[in-house]
Amino acid sequence: MKYKDYYKILGVDKTATQDEIKKSYKKLARKFHPDVSKEKDAEDKFKELGEAYEVLKDTEKRASYDQLGSYQAGQEFRPPPDWEQQFGQSNGFGGFGAGGFGDFADLFGMGRQSGRQGRGGFARAGQDFTMALQISLDDAYHGVERTLDIEVPERSPDGQMRRIPKSIKMRIPKGAIDGQKMRLPGKGGAGANGGPNGDLILTLHIQPHTLFKAVVHDLYLDLPVTPWEAALGTSVEVPTMEGKVRLKVSPGAKSGQKLRLTGKGLPKRGGGHGDFFAVLQIVVPTTLTDEETKLFEELAKISAFNPRSHLV
Repeated sequence: MKYKDYYKILGVDKTATQDEIKKSYKKLARKFHPDVSKEKDAEDKFKELGEAYEVLKDTEKRASYDQLGSYQAGQEFRPPPDWEQQFGQSNGFGGFGAGGFGDFADLFGMGRQSGRQGRGGFARAGQDFTMALQISLDDAYHGVERTLDIEVPERSPDGQMRRIPKSIKMRIPKGAIDGQKMRLPGKGGAGANGGPNGDLILTLHIQPHTLFKAVVHDLYLDLPVTPWEAALGTSVEVPTMEGKVRLKVSPGAKSGQKLRLTGKGLPKRGGGHGDFFAVLQIVVPTTLTDEETKLFEELAKISAFNPRSHLV
């Protein structure tokens, strides 16, 4: 028989942890799944992955496999006699001779199983599921714990598909941004024949806020000011996610001008915060008293200011 390097098939080192083996198998199984893969020889590769994972995920089978020693993949190979004595009988892996080892998989009791069940006899990773999750700006700023009530399609023992309700507890860390994806390992569809469960992939969407607009980690606020405040300058109280602060508006301020408050935006996962921008909006009164009308008329008479001079 020809030796198979199960570690190489799964793309891991011999020192890989069980979690690393599982993660690598899930990644490759999705890539070569016969139902979705366009890769050449995807079905054969998928079967080979399932065979390797069936051995390396089991601590006893993995230990037995490691005792075989190191050979080149595809090299003609026969297990040493002491291996059969130590592992072949004690672990129920069969033996040499009639009905014994005809293929490398037979060493670990998988040859007859795979022949009987075909592709379905191999471990298969569960399906990944995706969903959108709405969160508030406050959730993004402070972080929040959420419980998701979802229904996951699973295949029952009789082969029928059904939707299984699940409650999943999770934490959204502070610093989440709009469009960010979060992966919850093992919270997707159930694996088959001992394969790992799929993942649940969430896409976060920050709900519109009544005052602030989030752009990645920066926050924007439209700040209304009167014409005379813009002309003369002023100090105004401005709301932020951390509370109110006073902000200076310099004389001659323009509509659309941005006033920056450094570090007052959304937190960043690596530390620090984005910035806060107050965007000035000059607002004129819609109704005037008689006195206000007279003052504006007087200003119009004495002012030489012409905002349309560049159009002449």
